[in-house]
Amino acid sequence: MAILQQKPVTPSGRFYLKNKQELSKKRPEKSLTSGHHRKKGRNSYGRITSRRRGGGHKRLYRQIDFRRERVNQPSEVIAIEYDPNRTANLALIQYNDGDKAYILAPEQVEVGHVLLSSNDCIEFKTGNAMPLKFLPMGTKVHCVEMLPGAGAKICRSAGSEARLISIDGDSASLKIPSGEIRLVKSNCRATIGAVGNSDHQKATIGKAGRNRWKGRRPRVRGVAMNPVDHPMGGGEGKTSGGGHPSSPWGQLSKGFPTRKKSKQSNSMIITRRNGRRVK
Repeated sequence: MAILQQKPVTPSGRFYLKNKQELSKKRPEKSLTSGHHRKKGRNSYGRITSRRRGGGHKRLYRQIDFRRERVNQPSEVIAIEYDPNRTANLALIQYNDGDKAYILAPEQVEVGHVLLSSNDCIEFKTGNAMPLKFLPMGTKVHCVEMLPGAGAKICRSAGSEARLISIDGDSASLKIPSGEIRLVKSNCRATIGAVGNSDHQKATIGKAGRNRWKGRRPRVRGVAMNPVDHPMGGGEGKTSGGGHPSSPWGQLSKGFPTRKKSKQSNSMIITRRNGRRVK
């Protein structure tokens, strides 16, 4: 993979950096795709709950096996595919009986590699999935379960990885990309290695139209609105209304803690992402 800057044919093309990927030239596996209803930022009542969403290109949803349910059955990678619904690429794997499944494509995994998932100690190899208690300290992992058998929840975006710091009894300490150090059960499974497509972060949007393809609508600044529409609106000249930056509903937006102190998972966090220990 590499970042390419093409010869500009329009003014906006001067700032467009493309992520050139080595992907398989095939259409998505039909049995593993389904229609994707885009909710456009609205809930079941039709009210907007996530602003600036709507439009965009049609997409098929790829059904991904985050549980790696078929244990102790080798599977061969037959394709590396693009997924418009996430930043990571997908690996299409095929088992000996002909069944296929999608998983997140790990870094350095290519077509022809054989992968395995197990609840026991197996070969230490990128792309293999097994419980954390069988991995050595300092191992890079992704697609980590938070509860045994619940499926991968941690480190699923392109280029992300967690580090296994220690194992103490039935608990394992992980340092995740945000800098947070948290505990998970040592019998939770994780996939060895980092998620592929790490160059995704280096690509640029290049022009406004590409954001519209992705279903992202324009954003209007609060200071450009009227006082009736936003707490930071109005005033003579460029003023923010005399208050701290906030949302349209008055929620402070810079440095104000919003995490509930009574949240159940607080007991599993050793160090917060800001470096402070949880009290």
